[in-house]
Parts: sequence; C-alpha cells; structure tokens
Amino acid sequence: MAGKPPSGDPVQDAPQVDEPQHAAAGLTAIGHTLRMARQQMGVRRTALTLLQVNQKDGFDCPGCAWPEPEHRHRAEFCENGAKAVAEEATLRRVTTDFFAAHPVADLAGRSGYWLGQQGRLTQPVYLAEGAERYEPVSWERAFDIVAGELDALASPDEAVFYTSGRTSNEAAFLYQLFAREFGTNNLPDCSNMCHESSGSALTETIGVGKGSVLLEDLYRADLIIVAGQNPGTNHPRMLSALEEAKANGARIISVNPLPEAGLERFKNPQTAKGLSGRGTALTDLFLQIRLGGDQALFRLLNRLILQTEGAVDESFVAEHTHGYDEFAQAALAADWDETLAATGLDRAEIEEALRMVLDSERTVVCWAMGLTQHKHSVPTIREVVNFLLLRGNIGRPGAGVCPVRGHSNVQGDRTMGIFERPAESFLDALEKEFDFAPPRHHGLDVVRAIRALRDGEAKVFFAMGGNFVSASPDTEVTEAAMRRARLTVHVSTKLNRSHVVTGARALILPTLGRTERDLQGGGEQFVTVEDSMGMVHASRGRLEPAGGRLLSEPAIVCRLARRVLGESSTTPWEEFEKDYATIRDRIGRVVPGFEDFNARVAAPGGFALPHAPRDERRFPTATGLANFTAAPVEYPELPEGRLLLQTIRSHDQYNTTIYGLDDRYRGIRGGRRVVLVNPEDAAALSLDDGTYVDLVSEWQDGSERRAAGFRVVHYPTARGCAAAYYPETNVLVPLDATADTSNTPAGKSVVVRLERT
Repeated sequence: MAGKPPSGDPVQDAPQVDEPQHAAAGLTAIGHTLRMARQQMGVRRTALTLLQVNQKDGFDCPGCAWPEPEHRHRAEFCENGAKAVAEEATLRRVTTDFFAAHPVADLAGRSGYWLGQQGRLTQPVYLAEGAERYEPVSWERAFDIVAGELDALASPDEAVFYTSGRTSNEAAFLYQLFAREFGTNNLPDCSNMCHESSGSALTETIGVGKGSVLLEDLYRADLIIVAGQNPGTNHPRMLSALEEAKANGARIISVNPLPEAGLERFKNPQTAKGLSGRGTALTDLFLQIRLGGDQALFRLLNRLILQTEGAVDESFVAEHTHGYDEFAQAALAADWDETLAATGLDRAEIEEALRMVLDSERTVVCWAMGLTQHKHSVPTIREVVNFLLLRGNIGRPGAGVCPVRGHSNVQGDRTMGIFERPAESFLDALEKEFDFAPPRHHGLDVVRAIRALRDGEAKVFFAMGGNFVSASPDTEVTEAAMRRARLTVHVSTKLNRSHVVTGARALILPTLGRTERDLQGGGEQFVTVEDSMGMVHASRGRLEPAGGRLLSEPAIVCRLARRVLGESSTTPWEEFEKDYATIRDRIGRVVPGFEDFNARVAAPGGFALPHAPRDERRFPTATGLANFTAAPVEYPELPEGRLLLQTIRSHDQYNTTIYGLDDRYRGIRGGRRVVLVNPEDAAALSLDDGTYVDLVSEWQDGSERRAAGFRVVHYPTARGCAAAYYPETNVLVPLDATADTSNTPAGKSVVVRLERT
C-alpha cells in the first residue's frame, strides 16, 4: 500500500550535515528510487508504471528533456525521473474534504513540499471573491468564469497565458492558437526563466536557437566540456551518455563552482560494474571556476587557440563564418591576470584545458543554468560559440553546441509557437492555415508579465502547468502582483504555491498526467514531445486516470476556446478535442520540420527535426553565415566581506517540485534552508559550521533583499562563492535583475552578505 501524505508540515531549517559524496547512482539510488515510488504508488503500481517510462510504446518521463538512446534498457529511467513519475502516479488524492478542512490562508502557510505531498487534484475548484476556501465547481461553470473575465477585459493584452515545459506539442499548439485568436501574444513560458539566453545567443550566431548535436554526437566526441551544469541531479541519464563517450575514448572537462558527485564518478545501476564496482570516473579535468567567470575563460582559450599555429580551422572560418577579424582582435586582447581574477583558476589549469582542446578534433560543449542566468549570459554563450567555430566544431559529427534543457517538452513548447515574440513567418503560416489575423506586436515575457500584473495592466493570469509564483524572481513582488489580478487560473495535476497566492478570484483545473490513458471521442489518444536534442516522439499514458472528472490539456484548451471565441472562430476545436491526429495534421502545415507529422511520429523512436547548421553547415542568420561576435569581457565584482551566491537544486528536487528534504550527494539531510560556504571564506567571516544567518542580497541601485534563517554549511565551493536552494532564495533576486538581451532572471551570481541571526 502507498503511504498517506504528511499531516503536518515538517521543520525544514534544522538539517543534518554529513560529508559530501563523490559518486552518483549505484545501489543507493536504486533503493531510494524504489522506496519513494512505493510510498507514492504501492508495489504493484510501481512495477507497472516504471517499466513504461521512456519506452517506445510507453510515456515520456515528465521530468527532464534528456533524449532516449536508440537501444533502450528495460528500466530506461533515472532516480529523479522515477520520483517525477511517482508524484504524478501517486495514489494520494486531494478531496473535497481537504479543501473544506484547509482555508486558503492555512494552505498559504504551508511549505511547497507539504502541498505537493497531498496528492492528485481530481475536480475543478473555485475560490470566489472574498471566500476563504476553494469549493468544487463544474467544468461548465469554470469555463463560464474564465470567459466572463476575458470578455470583460478592455484589451486582449490584459490577459497573460503562461506555459510550463511539461505541456505536450499538441496542447501547446492549441494553447498558442487560442491565445492568438483571442488577440494577444502574451505567451510567457518557463524558457524565459532558463534557456532564453541560449536561444538568444544561438539564434544570433548560428541561426537556430537550439543545440546542434544528437545523442550519437556525444558518443563520437573526443572532448566534452560540461559547463555550469549538474547532470547527476538535474539530468541523471546524461551520465550514461557520458560513460559511453568515455568508453569510446572521450575526455571530459567539468567547469563548475561546485564539485558534483555525478561528474566525479558514475555507478551505472544498469551494469554490474556500476552496482558492485567503483563505477566510472567521468571528469578528466575539473575547473572550479568562480561564479560568472565563464566568458573570461572561453575568451582566453580563444586567444590561445588563435596564437597556436595550425589550431584554427581556416577553411571552415573562411567558407562558413562572418565577423572573424573583429572577434580575433577582441580575443587577442584577453589578459591572463584579468582572466585568473575573473575565474579564480590557476594558469596551469587553463593551460591543461588548452592542451585537451588542441588534442581534440571533435568537441561538444554542454551547459545549463550555470551559464544562462547571469547578467552577461548571452555574451558568455556567444563566446562558447566563438570557441567552437574557431576549430570548425559545428556541423561536424561528434561536435557542436549542447544546451541541456530542463522540463521534458520545454523545447517543444517553443517550437509549437509558445513565444511572446513569434517570427513573422510563423504568424504568416498560422494566418494562412486558420484564416484569421494573429496579432503582430510583441507580447509579454515572464518578467514583463509580472510587471504588468503589478501595475494593473494585466488582469487575468492563466497558467497551463507549472508553479509560476515559486519559479519567478523577487518573490514578494511576484506574489503581490498575482494578488492584484482579477482572476488566476492554473491547469495542474497537484497543489503548489501558485494555487494559494491568488487573484481576487481563482480556479484550479485538474488535468491528466503523462502517465494516464487519454480517451476521447476518437478513441485512445497519444501526444508528442520534443527532447533537448530536437527528437520528436510519441508519449502514451497507460494508467487509469486519477479521477473521473479529469480533462486532458488539449480538451481543456478546446472547450475554453469554444466558450470564449464562440462562433467568431472557424477553428474546428471540437474535432481537435476528439482526435489529436487532426491537430498534428495542422501542425505539419504550420511548423517547418513537421511535414507528414502523423506518419513520421508513428515510427518507433520518432524523428529528428531538421537543423541547418548541423545537417548542412548552413547558417540561417542575417548574414547567411555563422557569426563570430566580440563583446567586452564581463564578470561580477565582489566587494570586501561579501560572497557571490548561486541558486541550486537539491537532489530531492526538480525545478520547484520538492520530492523530499534531502540532498544526498551533498550530505544534507532533513532540511533546505542551508548556505554552502567555502571553509576559508567562512573563517574569514567568523562563521562556524552550523551558524545561522540571514542572506542579504545587495544591488547596484542600493536595494537589498533578505532571506532569513539559513544554516551555514562548510563546503568545498569555489573561493568567494556560496550556494543555496531555490525557490527559497528567489526572494533575493529583484525583478529587474536580468540578463541583457534575454531578460532572464539573473540568479546565478548574486552579491550577498551573511548576517548572523
């Protein structure tokens, strides 16, 4: 039997601390996986469910977007993927009695962990204006409430339609179509908060805002650089790919302020060596970089490549690139002393990295949030592209750019048109296919949407999945902004913080999860997703739905569109709801690369979307070539007595979903309010291990933000750097502290002082 959800809210500010681990996965991961799955799903359901995860005839893991290999293990899932599945396939249920027993004020005082542990939502609930509790409501009444508020707006741009990365391609396409038929491009999504910097930099430099590698390219690489990423927790199945690359002769450089167990050693739980032996050492060179120093590192490496005879792929540069001379002038001005100060590295470490780079004919650079969430993230990623272009490492097998996306369809959502600044060609195709004039002005991204809600310029907030309140920066400002809305609506599988920070009125609309069968008028349906490497494949839920009143995301969008748009829309919403194949037919006529969608996705494993730089060495930029760029080197300044703080996830966490209160690899158990500080920095600040402090962020405009009650943990971070979990530390990042160009919240290099409590 699955266990009951916790009845109280456990203390999270008195953690136990042990030594950090130096290897990931192994038998311990198997035990932890099975224990958490059994608690949520029970023994039989665990076996039935986990064996369907990431299989060609099963469902896509609702966790990360790492791609599936061609030849799949029967247990093609990782520990954190199993946690995500267990949370969705849980036997726990949120009932009418639950909402009767818990006023919204009570729920607002609970932790996100406690809320998520209560189980699946099974019926629509409504919080009336001035009411204390959510109460059950019919679907018809729910759609009437939304339609009434939307109809009352002075402009369609007073509505915001947010999307998380777990929405399927079909639901995302319908959602953006509805929003644009309604009349707005206000389609912020979770990409605005994570890889927007990657998209901005890659679109400018290579013409496609996605990675240029497939999984087999990692297997063929000579050198893989993993920068600003912790795959052992955030994308654990990537460790299997790195292990295979190592077996094929690849070398790995890890660039990170924190030593991460998964990049040190991997004990593959699917092999005898991983279960009973020491596993595989992955990292050949660990560059423990100071926060925000990555641009300076790659700039100096580029200078050293330029100064090495024969190191530049001159024929590639001449034939396929633009802007080389300006870039080279800037790169040759890179200064050793400035780079060492910016990175905190030794000269010998950088010289060793250079030797490994020069020995490699095929290099892949992987990165995640550690590169994308700084003020200077876009020029940093452009410098990574410069680094690869110099030696012809884009459009070559075994080489390229590899931004590793988060949620399992965050990239697909963008491909389907979830974007506040859509391309004119996409809008043209949409207009031709559906015979309406979509709005052409740009809409609101996440940060601008919060400002609009704060300032009363947006009045309705509709979220298709996600936990917007917890994921967003400047927590107090975000929550106050949400409370100014006339109506907040969340399509969700489980409770989270966003459901208890409401507008004057609020709705929670329960939906099917990835694990569940989706029966419509046209029979059993499947949906599709796009992984982090541009592979599109089907996902078929196998479990019975958690409740009889659940609707799928496509059904919710279709019914809402029919109610709001009425006879003014000629879109066949009812047909789309009954048969998702009809949605895919339309996607195939609107979105390039999806031609003959239904036939191609029927193939086991799906298909790869075209990628001109990878496939043809053709670069669809403004110049028609791959663009070298030159920008001033930036890195955060650190005042005396201060530290640079990065926000991180624990191992029992995926984005804002908290699975438990442990961070096993870092030695943290039973708590989340910790700050990891280098022992030498702690000594200089007279902070013993176990001291409790407030984290106070300091900004150039003189403003401050405070996060109270964090336990100091002495930890081998880079000197001058500290780390703490989000969303608890999102309060420290002002709404206006964003990356240049991409407007992504800059949560990875926050100047803080630590005040004793």
